[in-house]
Amino acid sequence: MNLKDKTFSQTSFAVIDFETTGTSPKNSRVIEVGIVKIENLKIVDSFQSLVNPGQYIPPFISSLTGISNEDVYDAPDFDSISSNIKNFIDGSVLVGHNLPFDFAFLKSEFDRAELILPKLMQVCTLKLSRSLFPELKSKSLGSMVNHFKIRHRDVHRALGDATATAKVFLKILDKLVTEHNYESIADLESFQISTPIPKGFRLVKKKLVGDLANLTDKPGVYFFKDTNDKIIYIGKAKSLKKRVKNYFSSSASRKARKIARKASRLGFSETKSELSALVLEAELIKIHKPQFNTMLKKFSQNYFIRVKNIHQYPDVKVSTDFDFDGNDYFGPYSNRITANALKEIVDKTFTLRECTDKELDKGKKCYLLDIKRCTAPCIEKNQNGEYKNELENVYEFLSGKNQFAVNRLLNKMKDLSERQKYEEAAEYRDTVNLILNQLTRSSILAEPINQANALIEINDGYSNDYILFLEGRVFLKDYYIKEEDFFDVALEDYFENTLQLLSGMEDKDLEKVKISLSWLVKNRNKVKVHYLKDYETKRELFTNLKFPSKN
Repeated sequence: MNLKDKTFSQTSFAVIDFETTGTSPKNSRVIEVGIVKIENLKIVDSFQSLVNPGQYIPPFISSLTGISNEDVYDAPDFDSISSNIKNFIDGSVLVGHNLPFDFAFLKSEFDRAELILPKLMQVCTLKLSRSLFPELKSKSLGSMVNHFKIRHRDVHRALGDATATAKVFLKILDKLVTEHNYESIADLESFQISTPIPKGFRLVKKKLVGDLANLTDKPGVYFFKDTNDKIIYIGKAKSLKKRVKNYFSSSASRKARKIARKASRLGFSETKSELSALVLEAELIKIHKPQFNTMLKKFSQNYFIRVKNIHQYPDVKVSTDFDFDGNDYFGPYSNRITANALKEIVDKTFTLRECTDKELDKGKKCYLLDIKRCTAPCIEKNQNGEYKNELENVYEFLSGKNQFAVNRLLNKMKDLSERQKYEEAAEYRDTVNLILNQLTRSSILAEPINQANALIEINDGYSNDYILFLEGRVFLKDYYIKEEDFFDVALEDYFENTLQLLSGMEDKDLEKVKISLSWLVKNRNKVKVHYLKDYETKRELFTNLKFPSKN
């Protein structure tokens, strides 16, 4: 796929910052480099190094950065790290705040090293800030950090400034997507050279004036219609008024301008939360198949702990996807580090197998049996009961109940200490500390997602919204697209132990679940989860939620 056709989430970005001995690339040299890698709209990696510039660092530079001549004395020269830098940024869009300054030094240092700099598209967050925020007096990195309320560590150090720039850049991309309908790198490139967004906006057709005037600041779904009253585009918004107005601004994306030119009327439907708007948007697109909704639905990258229940002896793995495939999935977790840490705790604490199915079928034991980290179903075939009990302990841990795991690890640590194996004991101590830091609380649900029976209460700033997860189905309170309020019927089925509604619905709501999880993991501070097993009746649940029962 051509780079310019890629969406922001499909693109790799390298955010770079240099500290230098002066302002002239010709006469000054780099003393520190910091680069942050962004993939799937998340910071995933970084590169940092002091650099011996081969020249004296002026006192005012040392005062500003804290980098002294002594600090760089044993540091590598730029030639020594240039190949590492090249490999780190190659294939990415290069980003910086006042990027022409940093790029000039990058090119100069590569020229001195007699290396060819990869051809990279360049994006300057300073230029983007000037176009997006004309009302701000200053668009310096410090001002943008303050505007977005970003924590800026290690100011005037390369990696600290690069990290702050990366966070500002992600905020800018989010604004471009949610308020200005920009989707692709081509859109980003054209926006970067556009003039600042004016306060007013230009209407394409006068007949849309009334429709636009009726828009509210609430979340919801909007749909443009052509002269035949056919829906040509459906979108969702946190604020309907702000989002739709940007279709008619002078800096609107090419796609937005095309939609606005063809539109004859505008309709909208308010929702109680952005999540309801996302779900409604997806369903309406399926029903109407609008001409301009050509891009496939993409979900943010999340991580899950998958328990392979379709196998006689289930194992536990980290997964980047969720499905209704007969396995159980815990999560989602917003980053790979947390998911891997949980997997490591499970491996060290419990005695489930860690081998592949192929290795298991060979029937040969491995070292895990010798260190008592596996029950060895490879050679002990008739241990279903023992394995099942251990699996139940794993489920309890992944559901947020940590005491059994902590007790078992403390006993192992004590045993190792008594045998004077202090390094191994220290590893178990560190694992206990991970658990005590509430790592298991980082997931949205304390039940396997595919089996979850939970009501999620959302406070999105306007009025409370409610979404029900029930046996793989998803129901929203007062969801207008359905003729009948299945939300209440489904709850009645659950508490009456009939589940009649679900028995007539063969397909599970995979897309709704994925949409919901993607939103919930980013907005966990706005949600409260109520597990249905904690309530005896629907009335008790409704009383706790404080919205009126229809009964």
